[in-house]
Amino acid sequence: MRILSTISLLVLALVVLVPGCSKKEPEQKQQAPPQLTMQSPHGVATTTVAGVRWSVPKGWVEGPPRQMRVATYVTLPAEGDAEGAECSVSFFGSGLGGTADQNIDRWIGQFENPTTPVRSAKQINGLTVHLVKVGGSYVGMGGPMGQPGSGKKESFTLLGAIVEAPEGAVFFKLTGPNKTVASLDGAFTSLVESLQKN
Repeated sequence: MRILSTISLLVLALVVLVPGCSKKEPEQKQQAPPQLTMQSPHGVATTTVAGVRWSVPKGWVEGPPRQMRVATYVTLPAEGDAEGAECSVSFFGSGLGGTADQNIDRWIGQFENPTTPVRSAKQINGLTVHLVKVGGSYVGMGGPMGQPGSGKKESFTLLGAIVEAPEGAVFFKLTGPNKTVASLDGAFTSLVESLQKN
């Protein structure tokens, strides 16, 4: 009789404890994403990769993880635009991803009838940064890294920055409707100017 009572108590204890343990882990996973999304709109989040870090502009929200990207930031559209802008950040590894000129040429090639590209390079906090601005009918990357079904985007602008980071090139590419991107020009500049070595 005592053996049965002891076994019953052990079974009851397991029934009470096991569900309690399994509930804790999902609660922790659910709490983490809101902390990230709360930081980005206030411009206090920083991200680090390849030996550099930068500040996320106010109002930019980090989107879900995407293949081949360190981060993706999304913004609201400017008044009158049907969609917001997206800023992708990529790092492929030391010595990988091609030169700055090759990538800028590739970005320009993602437009049909592009405007005359504006290219420049400057030093920011000891880092060489290559910049480009181009517009036109955006057809995107295509191929395995492209976005199937996205189609041609008329009246789009691209702002790009390629940073020669200590561990390899980091690529920032902001695309969106002309009016929206024009409204984000200052924010993109502030992101680039916040770049510094770790």
